Amino acid sequence: MDINRILIPASAALLSMVTLFIVRAISFKVLHKWAGRTESRIDDIIIGSLKTPSIFWCIAIGLYLGIVFSELPERYVIHISKAIHIIIIFSITIATANLAGKIFRDYIQKTELPIPTTGLAYGILKAVILITGFLIILSVLGISITPLITALGVGGLAVALALQDTLSNLFAGIHILMEKSIRVGDFVKLESGQEGYVEDITWRTTRVRMLPNNMVIIPNSKLSQSLVTNYYLPEKRMSLLIPIGVSYSSDPEKVEKILIEEAKKGVGEIPGLLGEPEPFVRFIPGFGDSSLDFTLICQVKEFVDQYLAQHELRKRIFSRFKKEGIEIPFPHRTVYLREEKDWSS
Repeated sequence: MDINRILIPASAALLSMVTLFIVRAISFKVLHKWAGRTESRIDDIIIGSLKTPSIFWCIAIGLYLGIVFSELPERYVIHISKAIHIIIIFSITIATANLAGKIFRDYIQKTELPIPTTGLAYGILKAVILITGFLIILSVLGISITPLITALGVGGLAVALALQDTLSNLFAGIHILMEKSIRVGDFVKLESGQEGYVEDITWRTTRVRMLPNNMVIIPNSKLSQSLVTNYYLPEKRMSLLIPIGVSYSSDPEKVEKILIEEAKKGVGEIPGLLGEPEPFVRFIPGFGDSSLDFTLICQVKEFVDQYLAQHELRKRIFSRFKKEGIEIPFPHRTVYLREEKDWSS
């Protein structure tokens, strides 16, 4: 009789779980096909977020059905009921954290708002939801939160002293995010000379991918205290200055006209080269040791576009100078030799 009291609810719970897992597998297969036919990404995000928690829901429902068909003593039923509540709360917390984080990231990217979707922002959002779920679980278990908070407050001082560097990096990362002086995707140059794209700002470090495809990892506390040049602020567009020297026999007016013409011709043909504002030339630095030195000033879309723009413009200018007979001089020096007389003779 005692064996039947355990065997019947256990069988009911196991059979219910197996049935629910089969229904779950079929349901997600149908949902994935349906989501694949829609243009919105929200349905894909929701389905992906519910995949893991649904396993816990199947287990919780199976245990509940096992209790319904059981004749277990009330004290066991109370413990199993608490376990079911904890499983449900835990799974809902995980589902909510994943769903909120993914929807937040997708919404920010879609609307192109100036809010950084970094690992730190994503982690803070998930941490708040998980901590809330943990506190709810404690209340279900009948554990008072007030003594726990008091204990954490006392122990927090010791933890803060032990984790000074970690907390310094964390708050520096939050400061960087709030100030928005460095954002994910920006092209920056560090005080140490490295330059590249900001890949992510995490709770401890900021990662910068250099143009050779190497990653520079900087602690947030050091980054917040160093000088950083952000080539994407206040906007991506930037001026490109190309120095050009010609011989002293050249006509400055003609040189200026040729440089502007070649720069204007390149607009639309050279990727990244902009026509507004229009290119212009300045007779600066001016009179060099061996040449008349000009500076061609034009605009490019962003920092990395300057390399191809310089490459193409210099080739075009060199070819045009050859056609127009304008010489690009070599540096030269005049050396005077003084002959010393032999006074002894």
